[in-house]
Amino acid sequence: MTQVMTHEERTALRDSVRRLLADRCAEADVRRLMDTDTGHDAALWRALADLGVAGMLVGEAHGGSGLGPVELELVMEEIGAALSSAPMISTAIAAKLLDGDRARALAAGELIVAVAPLGAWDWTGQSAVRISNGRAQGVARFTPDGQIADLALLAGEDGVYAVERAAFTATPLPVFDRTRRLADLHIDGPVERICDGSRVAGALAVGLVALAGDQAGGARRVLDFTVEYARERRQFGRAIGSFQAIKHMAADLLLEAESATSAARHAAAQLAGDGADREVALALAGFACADAYVRCAKDGVQMHGGIAFTWEHPAHLYLRRARSGAQLFGDSRHWRERFIQALEARS
Repeated sequence: MTQVMTHEERTALRDSVRRLLADRCAEADVRRLMDTDTGHDAALWRALADLGVAGMLVGEAHGGSGLGPVELELVMEEIGAALSSAPMISTAIAAKLLDGDRARALAAGELIVAVAPLGAWDWTGQSAVRISNGRAQGVARFTPDGQIADLALLAGEDGVYAVERAAFTATPLPVFDRTRRLADLHIDGPVERICDGSRVAGALAVGLVALAGDQAGGARRVLDFTVEYARERRQFGRAIGSFQAIKHMAADLLLEAESATSAARHAAAQLAGDGADREVALALAGFACADAYVRCAKDGVQMHGGIAFTWEHPAHLYLRRARSGAQLFGDSRHWRERFIQALEARS
């Protein structure tokens, strides 16, 4: 049963995550992790687990908090704002698929799980894994957090299969956004069917809400530091924020950031309540949050001028994160089509 937090409790949770990330995931920490092979900060992940973040969606019977999509989305706004590489999206999806000891280990931050959607759920359309007689062979492509995973879940229409680390090797992929790593999983070994395929759609919907929260948080952070720069940067004896063109761009950034936040939170609320508009809200978040984040990051770079094109400035890191997230679970064209289909199905 999903626990319901009060507004004050949600605010306290969000503030705790924000303080931790401010202390442990500053820009210098992000850049340090970008230069590592895995991009993973095990100490930060343990600290997040101690706050209950890793086990947010795991039921209380399995050592988790039993929270829902609304709380997840708020935490993901902080994750995205900090450009954290913590495997939260993968963990959120896995939490809806695992039970027993594995769920307990996930909640404690002791088990990192990579989820590879197959068949109709495979957004890339490039994974090819054959499962037969208790064994799996093939390659699950572009799997988030695959390079650090202790366990892989193969999620398809006919069921969800667990693959232990000994049965797959992970090949890290070159990525445009080094704050979000991907890997190809080369699988050849035994698998265990842990549940049927009926749970996959709900689990991936949770992942989409988590990604939308990440995008909304990132868009908001870009808005904040871009507006601050416009107030401080002076040309021709005036703050550049006083120029009409910059004012108009800042207003557009505010609209985009607010729209992303509204879409992400609405999708979370609909998913939590299993509302009638659930599919519409999820599809809307799928393209609205991605497009808003890309627009904010792109225009934020332009408003900073030449300095944002340098490696030392963080603006381009947010643009990379925005671009990578816009492809993670299907591009905007895919989600616009899903949005139209959902509207038609509702009418």
